[in-house]
Amino acid sequence: MRFMSHNKLGLWQLGVTHVLNAAHGKLCCKGNEDFYGTTVKYYGVPANDLPTFDLSPFFHPAAEFIHRALSSGGKVFVHCAVGVSRSAALVLAYLMIHHHHTLLSSVRCVQQKRWIFPNRGFLKQLITLDQNLQGLKE
Repeated sequence: MRFMSHNKLGLWQLGVTHVLNAAHGKLCCKGNEDFYGTTVKYYGVPANDLPTFDLSPFFHPAAEFIHRALSSGGKVFVHCAVGVSRSAALVLAYLMIHHHHTLLSSVRCVQQKRWIFPNRGFLKQLITLDQNLQGLKE
């Protein structure tokens, strides 16, 4: 997946208008605002794929970035180094925050399209998000 993030022509051909890089600043993922220029809106999350990394402060801003992009008719490419943990966790958070899915239904939804495997730390943070969001519904 990260190779596609380096292919500006390929992203343009797919109609991608927004890129969310969940491994911003990491050696394998060098994309940034300058790389994409003015044709693509960029949001970078400097996450490490470690269970000890706190991804939760990025859940709401990343979800808002995705939501604004899709609401304006855009197409979002969400990626990280491998595409199964960091980026998956942010997409799950988006589904939970903006589509009011539970964590379980979000996982099922995404797994219909691709294999994901958020690390155990991210899963714990998503469980907390799920609990908080479910508490708001009651």
